[in-house]
Amino acid sequence: MTDDYRAPTPAALASGAMLALVLFVVAAVWASFTIIQPGNVGVVFNRWSGALKTVGQGVAWRIPWITQVQSYPIALRTYTMVRRGGEGSERGDDSIDLPTKEGQHIRQDISVTYNTSQDKAADVFRSFRGADISDIEATFIRRTIITVSQNAAGQMSLTDLISNQRGMLQENIQGDLQREMNKMGFVVDKVNLGASHLPDAIEKQMQQKMAAQQQAQQADYELQRQQTLAKAKVAEAEGEAQSTLVKAKAQAEANSLLQQTLSPLLIQNKAIERWNGTLPQFTGGGALPFLNLKDLNGDAHGAPVH
Repeated sequence: MTDDYRAPTPAALASGAMLALVLFVVAAVWASFTIIQPGNVGVVFNRWSGALKTVGQGVAWRIPWITQVQSYPIALRTYTMVRRGGEGSERGDDSIDLPTKEGQHIRQDISVTYNTSQDKAADVFRSFRGADISDIEATFIRRTIITVSQNAAGQMSLTDLISNQRGMLQENIQGDLQREMNKMGFVVDKVNLGASHLPDAIEKQMQQKMAAQQQAQQADYELQRQQTLAKAKVAEAEGEAQSTLVKAKAQAEANSLLQQTLSPLLIQNKAIERWNGTLPQFTGGGALPFLNLKDLNGDAHGAPVH
């Protein structure tokens, strides 16, 4: 057999060594810095000394294989847990199971807006051993949100959770969550409660209760309407009676005044003023109409009128 193996020439060895050196230098340079994105703060950790320091956005230099750089968000970040798939931080139904003080359960959508305290970024790194923020959200932040929410809801009734006391639940969760997350270097900006999802049996009971309340309200409204109409009719009748009484009183007073002011002589004078001078065909014994000859010709003794 013929041995075809040929030893590398010095030039080939030198070329390979040069290529390896270039790759090493490129890797060393690439590993010597990290870009801290806007809205984040960087934490530089020295593995040999254990020292920690924070750096702002931009280039953070480090010694390859000796120092580690981790960034955390100081801009607001939202962690969402909802039933509808594709909208939350986890797939599928990710809403929180909330117990009530009666022992019933509902599913609740929730979102928490928070950020890392820039002054405590090094403490975050130390507490979570340099873990990435996504890993911290999936463990500590998620568990804390669930625990705080369940503790707050467990002190309230089902009716309170889905009625006008819902705002109180949100405030309680935000206050408790703020205290717990601040211990670990995070600041809670806002807690928002989304839709509440009731079990089918409870949903049906609530619908029946609401329907009964609406019927009672409608019956009460109808009763008040009938009472109002009845009062209006009474007031109308009283008004008509009062009006009739006033008219009758006025007419009576007018008649009385008329009787007091009219004298027999005045009546005859009025008749004379209206007489056209024509005597009637039948005068009933020759008497002139509306004339009292005794009054016109003299007094009772026959004295002529001057």
